[in-house]
Amino acid sequence: MFFVFGPSGQMYRGGAENLSSVAPVRRVQRPQALRTRSLDEQALPELPVQPAAHPVAPPVNLRLQDAVSAYAQTEQGPQQARKPLTLVSDVMTQEALTVPPEAMVNDAWQTLAEHHVAQAPVVDAQGRVVGLLLRADMAPLDLLPEPGAVKQAIDLARRPVAEVMVSPVPAVAADTELRRVAAVLLDTGLPGLP
Repeated sequence: MFFVFGPSGQMYRGGAENLSSVAPVRRVQRPQALRTRSLDEQALPELPVQPAAHPVAPPVNLRLQDAVSAYAQTEQGPQQARKPLTLVSDVMTQEALTVPPEAMVNDAWQTLAEHHVAQAPVVDAQGRVVGLLLRADMAPLDLLPEPGAVKQAIDLARRPVAEVMVSPVPAVAADTELRRVAAVLLDTGLPGLP
């Protein structure tokens, strides 16, 4: 069962197959890799290669070490009995971090960073979901390399969360099958659902 919530409340309740008919539910733009103009506009000069006076030890392959370590841990067996993950309740966070819509972006950024999360449901005073806050929306990459970016970033930090949150946002019931949620995440481009 899926729901769509916006600032005015619940807008939709039903299956994933009809979720795309809710016009405001749109595909989220994914952040692009950060590149600075100086690297894009000019090629890096090639440095002359000089022979080493002493033989250099081969570099340590950290990925290989991590893989060997992970393999060694599997020999010990799983700590808990495994079961198939089929429902949202199998993978959801029970007590999710929430953000109020009137909070300032700077405060919300700090809260998300302190809890090591990249998104949080935006919940009004009555406890209703009104949006989804994505850390990527609070620091648009197009602001960073441009002249005047600091002033724009400060202006963004002083705005309320309600101005940068994704809304309306689909939400999902705990008894929904994960395969249905995966399809909605692919369709909307959202990284998760409240």
